[in-house]
Amino acid sequence: MAYKLELEKTDLTPYVLIDEEKGYMVFEGESYHENVISFFKEINEWLNAFLKTDFDSFTFDCELKYFNSSTVKVLLNILRDMDNSKNNKKITVNWITGKRNRIITECGEDFNEDLENITFNLIIKETKY
Repeated sequence: MAYKLELEKTDLTPYVLIDEEKGYMVFEGESYHENVISFFKEINEWLNAFLKTDFDSFTFDCELKYFNSSTVKVLLNILRDMDNSKNNKKITVNWITGKRNRIITECGEDFNEDLENITFNLIIKETKY
């Protein structure tokens, strides 16, 4: 049975959806949980196991409006794990942010410079944030 996880967003944590059958993961909202490593532990464990399987493609949509420095480290590790995946499968990251959110945009640009083997799309939307 394919792994599926859905976590509703809170004041401190993002909405998370993982649908292994569809090869899809999304983070939306804000992430500044006091213990980010604990919050993302199950997600990281699943992702590392999934990246070793024979999947066709995987898409990660990340639309975080705000995150703390601990989340930056977790996100970078997630992206590096995808980038270092040895299976040569198609992995796409859609880094979605608002036009006015320069910090998130710059973070996405910095992440993109660090990645070599995955498709990284910086998508800037016209939004209120």
